[in-house]
Amino acid sequence: MQETFNIKEHAHRRLNILTGEWVLISPHRSKRPWQGKVESLPANNRPAYDSSCYLCPGNTRADGSVNPNYNKPFAFTNDFSALLPNIPEGKTNNNNLLYAESEKGICRVICFSPKHNLTLPDLSVNEIVEVINLWQDEFLTLKKNEWIKYIQIFENKGEIMGCSNPHPHGQIWSSSHIPVEIKKETQQQQLYFQQNNKSLLQDYLQLELQLNERVVINEKHFAALVPYWAVWPYETIIISKRQVKNVTEFNEEEKESLAITLKKLTTIYDKLFNTSFPYSAGMHQQPVNNGEHAEWHWHMHFYPPLLRSATVKKFMVGYEMLASPQRDITPEFATEQLLQLI
Repeated sequence: MQETFNIKEHAHRRLNILTGEWVLISPHRSKRPWQGKVESLPANNRPAYDSSCYLCPGNTRADGSVNPNYNKPFAFTNDFSALLPNIPEGKTNNNNLLYAESEKGICRVICFSPKHNLTLPDLSVNEIVEVINLWQDEFLTLKKNEWIKYIQIFENKGEIMGCSNPHPHGQIWSSSHIPVEIKKETQQQQLYFQQNNKSLLQDYLQLELQLNERVVINEKHFAALVPYWAVWPYETIIISKRQVKNVTEFNEEEKESLAITLKKLTTIYDKLFNTSFPYSAGMHQQPVNNGEHAEWHWHMHFYPPLLRSATVKKFMVGYEMLASPQRDITPEFATEQLLQLI
């Protein structure tokens, strides 16, 4: 007799409704022994102030600028920006095979706290609200440049994610073109909105809350969950319960709710392997100076690399790079693990 397909046990693929791409899930592989790379743990003895840190209050940065003695979140233009505002416009095209065009932008650094030894989960809810306030201010200021088409707010946390400075901080890169991932998410949301006259993520979130199989945090105005199509082992997504297009549309009550959600989620992460949990996280929101984008629904992705412990991470190699993203543990198993830590 033919065996019945079991999504918890058998290899299958799932559709990422935000990008239109597929992820391969192989639950049976989670039982394999690990004899691969083991990471070393970063030191966890940072002082509240480090005289050699470029981001601490009052210190001199690499370009000679001096930080003010700030006592709340502080922003400045990145001294080594990947994008610069004064790039001349231009294109090259050789037989439609070798094509390039200029890209300009503005890159900002956001210091979450003056204290060198803290991370996001260490901050109070009110302190995280101050970070959100600064995100809003920066978004509005950058948007005034009509040539800017997208504003990406993100954080790389931990040495394993390539973070070059442990001081609690994030970044904002604004660019003159819409990046690849945002183009994909815009297309998928537009298609759903045209067909249903409502937000793709609003319907998705409603279904996830009904099923309650992947929901980790259910706050008043936000939910954090392991997405059905998650690629990274303990990947999560925060979705606003009210459809807003960008971070500036959140009111005071929603900002507090978002701060609570961020603190809860990052605290759970730190408990998972008893380490300051590394990740790349960033919010996705509507393109700017590019039409109304009625389809867009704000959300925030968390992509943590750790797989089995604080020293064993997920590698995106081989099949993942050449064919399709793949994961071993199911999103439902990851949710169970995270829920145990609340």
